[in-house]
Amino acid sequence: MVYLELIPGFALLAAGGDFLVRGAVAVARRIGVSELMIGLTLVGFGTSTPELVASVEAALVGSPGIALGNVVGSTVANSWLILGVGALIAPIRTGRAAFARDGSVLLAAALLMTAACQLAEIGRGIGASFLLLLLAYTIWIYRTEQQARDAPLPAEAGLIGPAEGGLGKGVLFTLAGLVGVLAGATLLVDAAIAIAQLWGLSEAVIGVTLVAIGTALPELATMLASAGHRRADVGFGNVIGSNLFNILGITGTAALVRPLAVPAEVAQLHVWIMLGSTVLLVSLALTGWRISRREGAALVLAYAAYIVVSLA
Repeated sequence: MVYLELIPGFALLAAGGDFLVRGAVAVARRIGVSELMIGLTLVGFGTSTPELVASVEAALVGSPGIALGNVVGSTVANSWLILGVGALIAPIRTGRAAFARDGSVLLAAALLMTAACQLAEIGRGIGASFLLLLLAYTIWIYRTEQQARDAPLPAEAGLIGPAEGGLGKGVLFTLAGLVGVLAGATLLVDAAIAIAQLWGLSEAVIGVTLVAIGTALPELATMLASAGHRRADVGFGNVIGSNLFNILGITGTAALVRPLAVPAEVAQLHVWIMLGSTVLLVSLALTGWRISRREGAALVLAYAAYIVVSLA
């Protein structure tokens, strides 16, 4: 019976995340929020809403292993599985200027997360610091893009499509998406805890595998959509933004809700693999400023190996 909860949980997370982003974008456009800010925040961070809600839900019910495992596992899934699938469909080009800026910030965030996980607990002070860093980064990016001569429309916004209907419809989409994400996260976390007990696995292992893959579905959908439109670079930008939000935003929010005791397996293994996946991502992006199909296949194989090691 517990396995049946996964199906509606995953479905509600995926559909709810999509509705939430589309509704929020429609509302933002109707009330005059700039396309630039929409792309940087609502779309870039919006696909991480399932991870956010799942980790906060796990923190609330006293399962820090799932909360932190979800953050770490989703970041690895984005860096290896999602990018790998995208590169297999179409080689991914990376912008030099944007990646030099965003890639360095992502690497710094991964280092901070690795250091924080070496502590016995990630408390509210660290959580607040992470959120302030994310806010400062968002403001910096916004000002940087606005100061550009031809401040371009963020590519992510192009995947959402025009806002149809009025403000009321946008609000309804947003509320429906929020309800879907909350319900899906509750089902997924409850099922994950039960499966961990049933299989004799730690909550951290379930967090970095089952929960992480489930909550990464919006990023996968974005990557597939962008690759289908021959805009795999859009999916790449979404992965960078999502990983930053995972590390700083989700960890920060969950720690503010309830201090997170760091499981030994996260501190000793999984967070180091997350750091390694980030370093590999940066390294591949710098090789000719593109990720080839061969490199994409290597990323997918690396993720498969990670899952095997995690479940061993």
